Amino acid sequence: MAHLATNSTQVHSYDENNDAQKTVFDLGAFVGDLTVEEDASSDDISLEGLQQELEECKQDDVVANILSKGTKLRDYTKGVENNIRQVELDSIQDYIKESDNLVSLHDQIRDCDSILSQMETLLSGFQAEIGSISSDIKVLQEKSMDMGLKLKNRKVAESKLAKFVEDIIVPPRMVDIIVDGEVNDEYMRTLEILSKKLKFVEVDLMVKTAKALKDVQPELEKLRQKAVSKVFDFIVQKLYALRKPKTNIQILQQNVLLKYKYVISFLKEHGKDVYIEVRGAYIDTMNKVLSAHFRAYIQALEKLQLDIATSSDLIGVETRNTSLFSRGREPLKNRSAVFALGERIKILKEIEEPALIPHIAEASSIKYPYEVLFRSLHKLLMDTATSEYHFCDDFFCEESIFYEIFAGPFAVIDEHFNSILPNCYDAIGVMLMIRIIHQHQLIMSRRRIPCLDSYLDKVNIALWPRFKMVFDLHLNSLRNANVKTLWEDDVHPHYVMRRYAEFTASLIHLNVEYGDGQLELNLERLRMAVDDLLIKLAKAFPRPKLQTVFLINNYDMTIAVLKEAGPEGGKIQIHFEELLKSNTALFVEELLLEHFSDLIKFVKTRASEDPGANVENPVTGTEVEPLVKDFASRWKAAIELMHKDVITSFSNFLCGMEILRAALTQLLLYYTRLSDCIKRIVGGSTLNKDLVSISSIMYEIKKYSRTF
Repeated sequence: MAHLATNSTQVHSYDENNDAQKTVFDLGAFVGDLTVEEDASSDDISLEGLQQELEECKQDDVVANILSKGTKLRDYTKGVENNIRQVELDSIQDYIKESDNLVSLHDQIRDCDSILSQMETLLSGFQAEIGSISSDIKVLQEKSMDMGLKLKNRKVAESKLAKFVEDIIVPPRMVDIIVDGEVNDEYMRTLEILSKKLKFVEVDLMVKTAKALKDVQPELEKLRQKAVSKVFDFIVQKLYALRKPKTNIQILQQNVLLKYKYVISFLKEHGKDVYIEVRGAYIDTMNKVLSAHFRAYIQALEKLQLDIATSSDLIGVETRNTSLFSRGREPLKNRSAVFALGERIKILKEIEEPALIPHIAEASSIKYPYEVLFRSLHKLLMDTATSEYHFCDDFFCEESIFYEIFAGPFAVIDEHFNSILPNCYDAIGVMLMIRIIHQHQLIMSRRRIPCLDSYLDKVNIALWPRFKMVFDLHLNSLRNANVKTLWEDDVHPHYVMRRYAEFTASLIHLNVEYGDGQLELNLERLRMAVDDLLIKLAKAFPRPKLQTVFLINNYDMTIAVLKEAGPEGGKIQIHFEELLKSNTALFVEELLLEHFSDLIKFVKTRASEDPGANVENPVTGTEVEPLVKDFASRWKAAIELMHKDVITSFSNFLCGMEILRAALTQLLLYYTRLSDCIKRIVGGSTLNKDLVSISSIMYEIKKYSRTF
């Protein structure tokens, strides 16, 4: 900085000396007068394009001023050149004035170069020092990374060692709890810790080679044996509580045993032999307890059973037939409920209702058909099996235990069922049980519990052959029926036909939602057998009219019963409707022939003839007159007799009135044809006075129609 100040002082003094000399410096002495010589060759300049350039420069102020004043271009050019020369000289003069400053600036630049050279030397040394520092930093960085890696490895080793120590060490508190503590929640948590230590020692190969294991392993083994022994005694004690009378097994399982389910897991992992013993003890206990419960329940249900049918309660069995076993029983003719479904269908709507409580039902002195007891027994079985299946899965984590436990209850139920089923002759009850089993299968499916699938299938397989056997007994009773003993001198519906109708309607009702083709085929076989028997019974009547009335009454009753079972009786109902229609038409003809035989015979044989066509034997008034007079004299009385006949012949009033109306309508058609025939006879007009008017007959028909 002192050097710069010195230079500045020198420059300042130099400038003052130069100012004194500026006043005497004369530029003209060096340059001389400024003169511009004329260009000798200017006359040879081409003026081509000048006009265009002038046009382009028209807007320029200087050019416009020159053109307006008429100044010569050459003169103007000289002036411009002189001005430029003057400016140049002024510039040179300015540079001369500033020469001292330029010299000073040059000196200053030279001094700056010297300073910068020194700084460069300084910075070069600094750069060399930084380079050495960088290498030192790199060395330190490598040392730091090496130390970090060692620290990381030591931490890993420390954590593993700490975990090893934690996993293998046996705290005194754990020993106290395992040896002296009660089996409770804290004991369960301690068992879990002990289990982890035992697994750690057994699984890890590195641990087995550790010297510390020699000190710890004996202690762990002692603790394991103590824990296994203690929890075994505890669990066995709880299992014995299940055997106490009136114990609620489900509550004990859910509220007590499940709290200690880890004990079973511990035994399964660290005391396999003891676990097998506990497992066997539970299976044996529950097998006996549940078997005893179901045996007692079945014995109580048997007291509530209502006998519905015996081997002699068949469709085609004669009511007066009695035997040693049926003596004292209510006559079968008055016990149509044996074949009718009636209120028994309600059991399928009560499928989810709780099981019967025997002592309550017994106190009320109520007896139940077997299917009610069957549903109640299997409802209890389903609920018990569901609870036990869930418990075995949660407590033992083994589904197979369930089947070992329920081998006893299944055997008890099978024993009962095998004693009941061979003596069951109630086909309706067996079919109800088949439907109940189907509903129970759906319930277990919705619960997602598969443990009863094979059992329910087995029961279903046992029920179908029994139903087929009982059904075939009914079928054979019709095929082998003794017509002489069954026949009664009564045209009203036969009790065998009523049994058949109720039996068929019941089975059709029970098949509505299932559409069992095999059952429909069996019902068709039964229908064919009852058709044959009914025809044989009808032929036992001496008169055709009575035969027809007997058939109509039975067909009408059968159709009515089938309609009560459901809106659609199917093919069987259609079959009987066709038979009813054909026999009704036959009865109408027989009824009319009984009262108007001559009239009907004439209408069928002669009324359709043209009087002029048959020359040999033409229809004459003499031939028709007796018919007309006979009809006019007694037609009302005959209709009244027909009415009384229908009323007394047919059990169903509506059916009788329908038949009477059909008969009167047919009579009207016959008489109309007779009237038309008389109109075609020569001289037939003389009979008009004896003819009954069609309107009179129509009025009479309407009068009887109003009665129903």
